[in-house]
Amino acid sequence: MTTPTDPRLPGDPGPDAAAVARVVAAALDEDLGTAPGRDVTTQATVGAGTTGTADLAARAEGVVAGLVVVPEVLAQVAERLGLPTPAARWVVPDGAPARAGDVVARLEGPVQVLLVAERTLLNLVSRASGVATHTRRWADALEGTGAQVLDTRKTTPGLRALEKYAVRCGGGTNKRMGLHDVAMVKDNHVVAAGSVAAAVAAVRAAFPDVPVQVEVDRPEQADEALDAGADFLLLDNMDDATLRATVTRVRAREGETGHVDLEATGNLTLDRARAVARTGVDFLSVGALTHSSPILDLALDLHAEG
Repeated sequence: MTTPTDPRLPGDPGPDAAAVARVVAAALDEDLGTAPGRDVTTQATVGAGTTGTADLAARAEGVVAGLVVVPEVLAQVAERLGLPTPAARWVVPDGAPARAGDVVARLEGPVQVLLVAERTLLNLVSRASGVATHTRRWADALEGTGAQVLDTRKTTPGLRALEKYAVRCGGGTNKRMGLHDVAMVKDNHVVAAGSVAAAVAAVRAAFPDVPVQVEVDRPEQADEALDAGADFLLLDNMDDATLRATVTRVRAREGETGHVDLEATGNLTLDRARAVARTGVDFLSVGALTHSSPILDLALDLHAEG
C-alpha cells in the first residue's frame, strides 16, 4: 500500500482541533497527574536520550479512524517531558480497512515519549476505530438503497468531535453536532409550547438561521409538522408499514412543501436496516454507533534502537 501523507479521511477536515487538544490534555492528566506530571516506570527505566521506533498495529480486522489524534498526543507528551516530538509515518489512513497484523502507523523518536503516549494514543484511536468499524456495517447494509446511516448525540462526553469524525470514517453521516446547530422539537417541547405549530414558530422567531426538525410517531402528526413548516421529520419507533404510510403522506405534499428529509429512528437493527430503507426514508439514525461500539483492538509494539 502507498504510504499516505495525511492520516485524515480524504476530503474531511477531521475533528475539531481544539476539542482534540482538550481531550488529550485531560487524558494525560489522568495518567501522569497535573501537568507536566510523571510516568514513574518509564522515566526510571528508559533514558531520556534513548530513541526507537514503534508500530501501531491492528490486532483485529476493522476500519481505522482517529489517527489524526496521534500527532497531538505525541506533541503534548514531548512538551511535558521536554523532549523532541516523535515523527509519525502513516501506512493505513483513517477510513481505510485494516486486517489483523497490519501496521497502520510507524512512530519514531524518544522512547520515553512513545511509552508515555502509548495508552492515551491507543484509547483514543481504538475507540474511534471501533465506532468506524461498527458504522461501516450499517453503511454496507444500506448500500444501494439511497438511505444513509446517521449518528446521534448519544456520544461519550468529551469525545463527540472524535466519535462523529469516526462515524464519517465508517461511511456514516453526522446529524447535528449539538443543541446549537439544529432545532429538534420533541414531545416535551410541544407540551411546553402548547402545540407543534407554536414550538416551530417560536424556534423560527428566535433562531431563524437553523433548520427545524419535528419528532412524530403517527402518520397524522406529519401533517401537523408540515403545516407548521418543519424542514425535517423524525419518524420515531414506527414499524415498516407505518413508515411507508408516513413517507407516502409526506411525499404527496412535496409539491407544496418542497423536499422534506425523513429520518427513521428507534428499534433499528442491522437485520432490519434494508427493509426500513426501502420504506423511502432518507436516513436511519442509530445511537448505538457511538454509545455501544466495541473498540477495535490495536497495540503499540516498540523496537528500541539505542
